[in-house]
Amino acid sequence: MQREAYLLAGPTASGKSAIAAALAREMGARILSADSMLVYKGMDIGTAKPPPEEIEEFGMGGVDLVTPAEEFSSGAWLRSASEWLTEIPSSTPVVIVGGTGLYFSALLRGLDRAWRKPPPEYPVIKIDRAMVRKRIADRLDDMFMAGLEEEKARLHALYPEWSRTAALAIGYREGDTKEKIYIRTCQLAKRQDTWFRHQATPIYVEPTIDSVRDCWRRRGPWALGV
Repeated sequence: MQREAYLLAGPTASGKSAIAAALAREMGARILSADSMLVYKGMDIGTAKPPPEEIEEFGMGGVDLVTPAEEFSSGAWLRSASEWLTEIPSSTPVVIVGGTGLYFSALLRGLDRAWRKPPPEYPVIKIDRAMVRKRIADRLDDMFMAGLEEEKARLHALYPEWSRTAALAIGYREGDTKEKIYIRTCQLAKRQDTWFRHQATPIYVEPTIDSVRDCWRRRGPWALGV
């Protein structure tokens, strides 16, 4: 039987994770992360990974799959997601949320299928870039207060050699200042927004619980290609 799920995508700091968590609680749903950096163990503060109690609450998939020393790919994520989904009873709703567009494409069309026109359709948080920049700045202050520098030092001591994919994580490079991290994160949010506009058929939703809930109620769940 083909699996169905409720989807929510959006750039970093758009508020998607908090909205998805609130709606998952309403629905009694499990959550699958579609974020390429949440897969790394120990990279918690700098990736804005949900706290352990929230990961446990939702039996969250897609998090803490490999160490920073290990390579990861869309194919590896899709295999992990497929295995995770098979463990969820068909009567339990599933919410998939994240900012990695390739993961959504893989779920909806598979990795080896030719592009269909138009590209896959799913809800994407509509962002005001000034608001996102403010959220990024505020979140970055919180990250440094929570010990981002200490987390980075600990991880580099544990894993002197990082994989190519883990090394792309913002905030974990040696010599990164708060200003550099802020600039790179703003650039990431812009790239993600552009990706969803051109490589998906976005159903734009406001960054509110009501807007996403209404979209899901009108559209219903998405059939996954896994």
